Amino acid sequence: MPDRPAADQPAPEHRRPEGVSDATVEALGKLSAALDHVEDARGHLFAFHRLMGSGESTMEEAYDHLRAAGHDDLAAALDRDVLGANPLPGMWSFQMVELFDDGFYARIKALHQRALDELVEGQRHVFEAEMKELRRSRGREGHEARPAAVEGDPEYDAG
Repeated sequence: MPDRPAADQPAPEHRRPEGVSDATVEALGKLSAALDHVEDARGHLFAFHRLMGSGESTMEEAYDHLRAAGHDDLAAALDRDVLGANPLPGMWSFQMVELFDDGFYARIKALHQRALDELVEGQRHVFEAEMKELRRSRGREGHEARPAAVEGDPEYDAG
């Protein structure tokens, strides 16, 4: 890579450290992909949390409408059996989010960071950067190695 200008190479933080094997980069790529899936699941959990909050508010409106329409028995059942109830035993959705964040999510994030620190000097997305290098068309607009250099970038003047 040294024969190409710095701007046509991956940023230093995305380059494979000396001595790191293909198998290690591939393993870290899989671990990062797994974390991406967990991040997506976490997003769905937060969406569930927001939807449950909106559902509760809408149920309160439904309660008012049922009462106003003279359906006191249904309104009372909604109030007694559903409004304010735990979606899962002992938990509202915010508690589900907290348990997930403080448990499984914290463990996978920590393990992922540990693997990066121990195996590739803490560098992220080495696998993806190498995949990009294999697939991009050098010199073609929209296929640049990285964003244009900005002042403060250590390689600003190197390209």
